[in-house]
Amino acid sequence: MKKILHPAATRGTADYGWLKANYSFSFANFYDPNRLGFGKLRVLNDDFIAPAMGFSKHPHANMEIVTIPQTGSLKHKDSMGFSEVIRSGEIQIMSAGSGVEHSEVNASTTEAISLFQIWILPETENVPPRYAQEKIAPLLIENKLTTIVWPKDKATNTELYVHQQAYFNLGDFTEDTITTYTLHQQNHGAYIFVISGTVFVDSEKLSDRDAIGIWDTDSIALDIKKHSRVLLIEVPMN
Repeated sequence: MKKILHPAATRGTADYGWLKANYSFSFANFYDPNRLGFGKLRVLNDDFIAPAMGFSKHPHANMEIVTIPQTGSLKHKDSMGFSEVIRSGEIQIMSAGSGVEHSEVNASTTEAISLFQIWILPETENVPPRYAQEKIAPLLIENKLTTIVWPKDKATNTELYVHQQAYFNLGDFTEDTITTYTLHQQNHGAYIFVISGTVFVDSEKLSDRDAIGIWDTDSIALDIKKHSRVLLIEVPMN
């Protein structure tokens, strides 16, 4: 087993006034040659956006973009014709594929919004752009890691997917829980991000916003303490 520890305090940070950002990997003005991503996981940004502010229209191509609001609501508008509001408790997926433009703005004029924006490198380039959105709560099983996003070729008609052999798993834990996560393929790794609470992974203690990447193993043992919320993203490492 190999691992890399990313304590919350070691993330890149930026304060643009309207946007306060924390970067798990090199992004924008934060560059660390040792933190260019984790396998096919390229971006995990922990953003706080001021009321009525946000990202004006901008382009993307050949990237799987997953947005998970933690508090508040986000207005999304894109060149595919989608104009949606994504709320806390929901998840949004946009496959940029052959090219798309979109904007993302805090839907509230009085309250800040916090969200995770996650980018995955696709296994197939130049696919037609697409948009999907879903409520998370009905998908979750209490005190278990639940897969909420699947690879396209593994997903059913009702399951959210990305164009990559990647699995997004989310868990809300109200009780102390010891569990084992089994990787789907030998060349995969898992990036475990503690949204809140305390988790022990391979003798490492992780707290709020700490993360650890694990690879070169078939399975990962997790000791998750009650009142914890955990995001685990499994991706190919090559």
